[in-house]
Amino acid sequence: MSKAWTFGENMNTDEIIPGRYNITIDPLELAKNVFCEVKPEYAKNVQPGDIIVGGQNFGCGSSREHAPIAIKGSQAKCIIAPSFARIFFRNAINIGLPILECPEAVADITEGDDVDVNLATGEIVNQTTGHRFQANALPDFVLRIADAGGIVNFLKSNDIEELMK
Repeated sequence: MSKAWTFGENMNTDEIIPGRYNITIDPLELAKNVFCEVKPEYAKNVQPGDIIVGGQNFGCGSSREHAPIAIKGSQAKCIIAPSFARIFFRNAINIGLPILECPEAVADITEGDDVDVNLATGEIVNQTTGHRFQANALPDFVLRIADAGGIVNFLKSNDIEELMK
């Protein structure tokens, strides 16, 4: 099971990783300061596979990829939110960070809840409350991008001409 870490609405990319730390693109280095100003305990206590639960418009602000890279570097399994800023959504997919939109799950999950997520089916289970939710499942090609570690690795390991058919 995975622990839920909750964040409010309009969480912008500078709150995810302040600009002063964007001197690297190394995921592990960025992860050391992810959410440092809004939830300083996150970077020290997050466990691999934990779940980020955000509010509306998660990832708004700048278009830098540092924010999803920092979250991925923290080894979070995915982000669940009612909606994502479009550029954050695209950057998350490009770097292989799974994201799910499910307002009902977000409304039910509180900080520290045990949450299971099946990325292939979109099923979200709050083990703490016993409630089940259905997000739109990630398309197979998005799961393949995430499994490859991002779009660049995905393209390197696949025949592009075959993908275009």
